[in-house]
Amino acid sequence: MVDTLATEDYVTIAVYFGIVLAVGLWVGASIYASNIGAPMFIGLAGTAAASGLAVTIYEWHAEIYSGAIFLRHILKWNMYLCVVVILAVTAVFTIVGIIQVGGWDEMTEKYMHSAANYTLMNQSLYSCGMPREDSLHIFRSATTGDIPWTGALTGLSIMGLYVWCQDQLIVQRTLSARDMAHAKAGTLLGGALKLLGLFTFIVPGMISRILYPDEIACADPDKCEAFCHNKAGCSNFAYPVLVLRLMPKGLRGLMLAALLAALMSSLTSILNSASAIATMDIWKQFRKKATQAELMVVGRVTVMILVVISIVWLPIMDAAQGGMFWFYFIGIRSYFLPQMCILFVLGLFWKRLTEQGAFWGLMISLVIGMIRMVLDFTFIKPSCGSGDEDTRPSIISKVDFTHFAAILAVLCCISMLRRVTWWTKDDDEDPELSSEDDEVVDEQRINKAEIIEDNGTALPVSFGQRFCKAFKDWVCGTTDEVHKHQYLTQREIIHLRKKMKSIDETALYRKVLNGAAIIMSLLTAFLIGKFS
Repeated sequence: MVDTLATEDYVTIAVYFGIVLAVGLWVGASIYASNIGAPMFIGLAGTAAASGLAVTIYEWHAEIYSGAIFLRHILKWNMYLCVVVILAVTAVFTIVGIIQVGGWDEMTEKYMHSAANYTLMNQSLYSCGMPREDSLHIFRSATTGDIPWTGALTGLSIMGLYVWCQDQLIVQRTLSARDMAHAKAGTLLGGALKLLGLFTFIVPGMISRILYPDEIACADPDKCEAFCHNKAGCSNFAYPVLVLRLMPKGLRGLMLAALLAALMSSLTSILNSASAIATMDIWKQFRKKATQAELMVVGRVTVMILVVISIVWLPIMDAAQGGMFWFYFIGIRSYFLPQMCILFVLGLFWKRLTEQGAFWGLMISLVIGMIRMVLDFTFIKPSCGSGDEDTRPSIISKVDFTHFAAILAVLCCISMLRRVTWWTKDDDEDPELSSEDDEVVDEQRINKAEIIEDNGTALPVSFGQRFCKAFKDWVCGTTDEVHKHQYLTQREIIHLRKKMKSIDETALYRKVLNGAAIIMSLLTAFLIGKFS
């Protein structure tokens, strides 16, 4: 039984990245790659192994930690070393797994009876080690389900709307499209690829539980600790175990390379977005005349701080995830995303929203979300089979995080700014422009090769000074250049604003893309109905 990579796997990884770096990706593939990461393979597959099909609703509607789990098991590295090379992968071997367990019907039947041998012989662990009775259904009880149908339709829809319509990680991909038609087509392609989540994430997790029940379905804390160093459960290892034990040499490396490529794409976008927010939205509030070099330094320092915080947070995640990382991952989002979604939606469709309403709506919702998060980390649910009494407050034990997201969204229905609503996007309310209002849109750079004294004479620069300056510029992303501003005329500014607000597209593209969107919506509804 193989649990490590061979030389052929490392060669495959190197070749894979050599090819990928030479090939461009479409908008749709970029959208999909930005969203697909280690949380999908670790979280979705692991939760499917423990809970069944219902988790696929997240696809149809924690990036660093999950990649660390994958690498910690594959490469036998320490978690903190794994953070440097975390990842995500494509599940091309699902068909092999289904054949191995005897086909789809056999898979669903075997899954319902998959449990560790010691679980079947130990009555006290039996209820904890067996799959849920509703494992093969998406919509589950509103009161006893781990993914209640009411929360799936409300709370998850709100969080999904934020992720796909407002999250800069996804939005910046569509902004890079050539025109509106390409942006819509790329979005539809990304949506079509997401429909495959049932077969690329969920089914492999269920297959892993069937093939390796003593490890993936472990219910005894001591045995779980021995296998995956987590007493809460080992379902998070469903996908990496399946890859390592089912795939031949070389293909294991391809899986790992795909995982690395997808995760690197996601992390690059996340860190870039965070850096942009820190520099353009926060730092400029305090330093309105900050230079480009200063902003570059602030951006890079922000990235370093985020990486350090992420590493420090790893032990907390390891202790709080409760054996199913995906629930932790989405639970964290439920504390902070609903208010952002409501802010965006109300800003589009309600003209009476105000800036003060937007600000205080966000602040109140942020406080409520923080309180819920602190309570969740403070009051931990007793592990199954421990016999301990559940002492959590009712607001924690009775209100699922999907329901909390819906409640928080309702409480946040306030706020927004004038002139950013959908109905007023074409309002002619721009202020009159004067010669003093011209905007800087480009910079003409003038190189400086020497240090100039106040009296105008040039001092030669030593090799040591040039080396130190070049190293500083390389680290901070700055240049030793002076900027001379070039201004736009009033007419050019007006033309640029009209072009920025334009959403024109050809009639043919509009009909084809709208038709494709309708077909995709109907197909999604059919799949949800079939597995409900």
